Amino acid sequence: MELDTSSAIGWIGAGRMGSEMIGRLLDAGYQVSVYNRTRSKADALVQRGAKVVESVADLSGCDAVFVTVSSSEDFIEVMLGDEGLLSRTSVPAVIVDSSTVAVEASERVREAIAARGSMLLASPVSGNPQVAAAGKLTMAVSGPQEAYEAVAPLLDAIGNGSTYVGEGDLARLVKLCHNLFLGVVMQSVSEITVLAERGGVDRATFLSYLNKSVMGSMFTGYKAPAVVNLDFEPTFTSKLLRKDFDLGLAAARALEVPMPVAGLVHQIVQQLVGEGYGDDDFATLIKLVAQGANLELASENALVDDGLS
Repeated sequence: MELDTSSAIGWIGAGRMGSEMIGRLLDAGYQVSVYNRTRSKADALVQRGAKVVESVADLSGCDAVFVTVSSSEDFIEVMLGDEGLLSRTSVPAVIVDSSTVAVEASERVREAIAARGSMLLASPVSGNPQVAAAGKLTMAVSGPQEAYEAVAPLLDAIGNGSTYVGEGDLARLVKLCHNLFLGVVMQSVSEITVLAERGGVDRATFLSYLNKSVMGSMFTGYKAPAVVNLDFEPTFTSKLLRKDFDLGLAAARALEVPMPVAGLVHQIVQQLVGEGYGDDDFATLIKLVAQGANLELASENALVDDGLS
């Protein structure tokens, strides 16, 4: 099976992340039909060449369908519901789920898809809408290798490359490991940045130094503007991070892996949500650290390179 720009591609979920990923495929010349629960959110994609359909079931005749939804319940509904992707006679040859859902939900859907002669790939993405727009998303992918090889060119068009990690839902575990690390690093960056500022170094200067050092990364680079200018418009909310910590630490318990540092950060993220920052970007972790240091944060109104351009 080969997929190319003449193949019919479907997409379920045109939220902030999904829209940017769809845009990358459209820019690469692919034909994409889109379903979004709130149709108006997909209107901008029509201007770029996408076709919007009325129901998930309308995508059942596509060669491959990608899914970007926000919860396990949503994933089950768009796959197995009365108007779900499997509700028609025809089904796509490959279904690629780029959401972060529980393994139990994924296994249930995988069985139903296999019974229809189709293949499911778990392909959770690492990055946020800004990263997606810059073409720098990375993806761990698991499932049938035949299916992976068919969609690999599309994954390359969407992001910065994909990594095949094995069969089944191994990619879900890889993504959870990634997001546990994400939270731990953000907490650490918050602590050291507050320490530097408390000692008299402004945040822009400190993070400029950090991002030039061996400890800098794409992540610390693109989070620097938010930390410096206190822009907490959500790219990944504290509630979503808490969900991934819940799932990741549950996997750690099941596999008997001690995670004392991640466990502590889990409780800090819970505090963040409890104090009313649940719908803000998780970079608000720096606010909790500053409160603990009796440091009043103010935007530095500085021009900071996010490293994505």
